[in-house]
Amino acid sequence: MSFLETDYMGFEILSGAEKKMYAGQIIQYIVTPVMGIPTKWVTEITHVKEGEYFVDEQRFGPYALWHHKHFIRPIENGVEMEDIIDYKIPFGTLGRLAHPIIVKPKLNEIFD
Repeated sequence: MSFLETDYMGFEILSGAEKKMYAGQIIQYIVTPVMGIPTKWVTEITHVKEGEYFVDEQRFGPYALWHHKHFIRPIENGVEMEDIIDYKIPFGTLGRLAHPIIVKPKLNEIFD
């Protein structure tokens, strides 16, 4: 999973990605999505069909819910990945206020 490591957002895999991806795999990261504040994020790979799709779900991190499906399709000269994300932000009313100003634009930026 080294393709996920990037300087963008300070994304760093701490552990769990040493082996080929499998259902039940726990991966720990540090990510710095907003204002340089590092955040620990733990996800579990819950489904894998090699060459077709995989799903990761947050077990610990910044969201109240994070369910991320990755669909992989071969295309000429490479691979295309479609991401479908279901998420819920924490902090009730404060989170709902921050969503259109901070969270949604950042997610759109990341996945564009």
